[in-house]
Amino acid sequence: MTKKEIAAYIDQTLLSPTATEEELVSFVTKAKDFGFASVCINPVYIKKAKKILAGCETKVCTVIDFPLGAGGLETKQTQADIAIDDGADELDFVVDLGLVKAHKWIELKAELSFIAKSVKEAAMFREEGGAVLTKLILETCCLTDEEIVESSRCAKEAGFDFVKTSTGFYSVKPNGATVHAVELMRKTVGSEMGVKASGGIHSYEEAMAMINAGATRIGASAGIEIVRDAEGESD
Repeated sequence: MTKKEIAAYIDQTLLSPTATEEELVSFVTKAKDFGFASVCINPVYIKKAKKILAGCETKVCTVIDFPLGAGGLETKQTQADIAIDDGADELDFVVDLGLVKAHKWIELKAELSFIAKSVKEAAMFREEGGAVLTKLILETCCLTDEEIVESSRCAKEAGFDFVKTSTGFYSVKPNGATVHAVELMRKTVGSEMGVKASGGIHSYEEAMAMINAGATRIGASAGIEIVRDAEGESD
């Protein structure tokens, strides 16, 4: 792939809890000219990132109920509403792992359906217009194949736009994306839904392995390095 082509796959990511506003400004400013799909940042910095990226095709992505996903439906909805009001274009929700591990698929689908509908309704009032994309983070490192499949199925049937592998914060190793998980997710959701591989992707070769497995987005803090690798550039 060319630099432009691989950049269009990448959500350039800064989710460190210690990231300062100064670091965020530098991060987004550097990302601005690369043509990334989005910058994925903590909710507190949405407005700042939106201002820096004004006039740029790169979207602002943020995380909801991150990194545990254990805040409950009301927390997820409230955080999503605030993020949309602040200007977020894409929302990465962490799945309720308690529902997944209990195999409460009916409850999970109902929760996800409510979220997807709520986001679509809130997006109708955005000043800039346009849809707000929803992604569901499954935390695949702590799930069985069956749980990955069923969670992906619930997300698809609920109307989410993407399923995503990982937060990168979980203690189980490997705690990021794997080719196996991406292949399983892609097989489950089919060709019409997005699959985001995130966590532990640091090079062009690793990114391409995920894309070849079926990923249509790559979440990475090393997006600039990945793009440079595409044409053999060094720092």
